[in-house]
Amino acid sequence: MEQKPYFLFIVLLFLCAVSYGQKLTGPHGEEFKSRIIAKGLSDPWEVISGPDNFLWITESKGYVVSRINPKNGEKTVLLDLNDKKNFPRYDKIPDSADKGKPWPQGGLMGMALHPQLLNGMPYVYLVYIYNDAAAGSPDNGGKPNLGGHFFTGRIVCYQYDPKKQTLTNPVVVCDTIPQSNDHNGGRLAIAPVDGTDYLFYSVGDMGAGQFDNGGRENHAQNTQKYEGKILRFNVLPDNDLDVYDRWIPNDNPFNNDRQNAVWSYGHRNAQGLASATINGKTRLYSSEHGPFSDDEINIIERGKNYGHPLIIGYNDNNYNGFAAAVSDRKDLPGQWHTTYPDILSEEQNAEKIGADIFRAPVKSMYVAEGSRLKEIFSATRDKTGEKPDWPAVAPSGIDVYTSGGIPGWKNSLLVTSLKEGRIIRLRLNKNGDGISGDTISYFNARARYRDVAVSPDGKSIYALTDSSSVTSGPSEEEPEGSSLRGCLLEFTWHKGGADLEELEEQAITVEDQKSAKKLLKDLVKSIKAMDGGTARKVITSPEMKLAFNLLIKRRLSDDDIQLTKKLTSSLVSNIREKN
Repeated sequence: MEQKPYFLFIVLLFLCAVSYGQKLTGPHGEEFKSRIIAKGLSDPWEVISGPDNFLWITESKGYVVSRINPKNGEKTVLLDLNDKKNFPRYDKIPDSADKGKPWPQGGLMGMALHPQLLNGMPYVYLVYIYNDAAAGSPDNGGKPNLGGHFFTGRIVCYQYDPKKQTLTNPVVVCDTIPQSNDHNGGRLAIAPVDGTDYLFYSVGDMGAGQFDNGGRENHAQNTQKYEGKILRFNVLPDNDLDVYDRWIPNDNPFNNDRQNAVWSYGHRNAQGLASATINGKTRLYSSEHGPFSDDEINIIERGKNYGHPLIIGYNDNNYNGFAAAVSDRKDLPGQWHTTYPDILSEEQNAEKIGADIFRAPVKSMYVAEGSRLKEIFSATRDKTGEKPDWPAVAPSGIDVYTSGGIPGWKNSLLVTSLKEGRIIRLRLNKNGDGISGDTISYFNARARYRDVAVSPDGKSIYALTDSSSVTSGPSEEEPEGSSLRGCLLEFTWHKGGADLEELEEQAITVEDQKSAKKLLKDLVKSIKAMDGGTARKVITSPEMKLAFNLLIKRRLSDDDIQLTKKLTSSLVSNIREKN
């Protein structure tokens, strides 16, 4: 009886703690301080936390590369590429003047810094669109019958001069990369393969099959075309005779009659690439847009096929009878009026590709049911007057959080959302080859998060936001009233958070009553710090009540200790389910 008032006091204290939390509090009780480091950027695309403790930025429409001091926001332009393209800012010119020519998706896009940038390897790699095939045409430049808009991009290796603060001595790595006004991919990353560093680049499928490219042929399954691929290049040229072959590794998987940069295929629009070494093995992760659902997180492997446009997301048959796009243009092929092929059976398509070649995503987000897809497809094709909407992450940039700076975050993927104004955290399993648990959301705002990076100490998360509200149909969203356009943001961890996996492991090995009691205190403390909705769900469970009863006991019996082991594991599972 004497224990009841103390127990009620703890419960009341707990409820107060979750009711008056700060605004930037994460689902696991992490408290962040936020600030705008820089604003007025022209659709920033890439942010990298450099070895010089500065933030390296590309601006996709501004066509400039900069270093920004994260302490005071001071910006130094390293390179201006505006004179390297043959087309103007179509987005700023009235349609009456340029006949409605579209800006390419992106522009100046990905950037990668050599891992030894300040130690003898001063190389910075950039990719940008330099040619519009229709720049001088008297119309909008699109091919007849929605045949598409054709641009060309190039990857260039520069040298960084830290004294002059410039990028100099450009050497073209590849200048034949197809680009479009839709689905250009656009992300560069350096990752090791068998101990040697290589440069990877994600190329979208050009939107071939949807919108203004609805009649354009899709080549994502053709390994001799660069559309819909992840490409691999050398970070330094080899000794091949041809100057461009020198940048293509001689052991790439599809080198046959000629050198071929294709590393993997069957991609729709991978706008995120990042690598990390977890449990002794390095993996390359990508974030990829789905059509109406089924956004993907993939682990990129040599020569593998990721299914698009034959399998959308998991091999679960939810797209059977549909396609990767739909239109109301009856002059386009198929029942859904698109050059994307009809999907009769995802399962059969996977069997044809082969189990040793096909790779399903490690995570597919917003998996749609066939009934919902039927509503979307029918409304679009039949022009019912309703503009169908669908939930989607619209993932862009990705980074791998491997630091111990924020409790519970180690070995997580951070993914930006263009449609939902949030950064998603996905906890990786111990081997880094799968996702442990569901998506966890942070930093919700009326913004389109384009890219993400992590500070060297792991305590600050940097994010870029779009200046524009639209890049293409699926990710279209107008964040009205947003003051976070074209910004570089910082979210710095202040306190809080818990490593639930570590607590769960401790529960298995705890032996004495002192350790068991401390473990329960840590667990209850972490639950108290959570957001109110989750915390109230957890505290009402029988496990939570038992936890409090054990916590206020002066002595723990052997049976209590055994119960603690089971209880802690159950609580952690409960918490994960609620998040």
